[in-house]
Amino acid sequence: MEKVERMANGKSWKELLLDYALYIILIIMIIGVIVADRSFLSMNNFLTILAQASTRAILALGVAGMIVLAGTDLSAGRILGCGAAVSASLLQSVTYSSRMYPGITEPLPMIVPLLLSIIVCVAFCLLNGFGVAKLHMHAFIISLGTQLIAYGVLCLYIDSQKGGAQPLASLDAGYIQLVNGRLLGIPHLVYFMIICAVIMWFIWNKTTLGKNMFAIGGNPEAAAVSGVNVAKNIMLIYLLAGVLYGIAAFLEAGRIQSVTTATGTNYDLDAISGCVIGGVSFSGGVGTIPGILIGVIILQVINYSLYYLGVNAYLQYVIKGLIIILAVAIDVRKYIAKK
Repeated sequence: MEKVERMANGKSWKELLLDYALYIILIIMIIGVIVADRSFLSMNNFLTILAQASTRAILALGVAGMIVLAGTDLSAGRILGCGAAVSASLLQSVTYSSRMYPGITEPLPMIVPLLLSIIVCVAFCLLNGFGVAKLHMHAFIISLGTQLIAYGVLCLYIDSQKGGAQPLASLDAGYIQLVNGRLLGIPHLVYFMIICAVIMWFIWNKTTLGKNMFAIGGNPEAAAVSGVNVAKNIMLIYLLAGVLYGIAAFLEAGRIQSVTTATGTNYDLDAISGCVIGGVSFSGGVGTIPGILIGVIILQVINYSLYYLGVNAYLQYVIKGLIIILAVAIDVRKYIAKK
């Protein structure tokens, strides 16, 4: 009889604990927060967490495609900032004297800034996609360069205002209501997140593009041999990510109601962390939509609980950094074991 009892799948209890160590630690943290302050466990807090997680979840749905392709996207947050700035600048209240575009005297239809936000975000994502698919650059490097470009564009855009650099605020009331309103007591943002998740689940699981994405992420050489146009499919995945970034940017601008050059900072890290916590593997070819949503929500619960308990802001960075390291370490361990 073995000293360590093994499960039906051949894994020992020790191995299982290592595989699920991150979830165990996160659950313990959440329980600790509830014990420290039981008022944290309320429906209002839960809905607030879901609303805050919604735009990051939509962003993560786009980032997840790159991770499934065995890549990443460090530029997602800055790209979102550009889209948010475009949306906010076009949807400032027409009665606001310091608005960026004084020539807009009537509220624009919501579809106009949304489409422009998507176009801006898609343009940046296609730059990343071209670097990966055509120039065969590593996604880390091309997205790092795009991150700097997007940040520069964001700063230039906000600084181009007549009164100089100032927050893009005083947004149209209809826009704020669309984003922050509630239906049946549930924030609109949650519905937007669910709609995007359902569409992405269908694309990932029921379309040729989704199957090709997993094939390329698992083994690009084998996918190419089997007749998959690798470059074309990579570009399509990046284009799809740009659409999601544009939607998330449009919603985030309305949620925070004040866009600055700092908007989008570290959003990419939150999205990547949520994906990895949700089971999307950096080794490529592995990931699920429900897992991504769960990962992002769990991470937002941690973020919100640390803020709720008044934990030092600098210490929060340390804790989130440790979570990222642990998540990736577990992912790498699983990959090595699989090999």
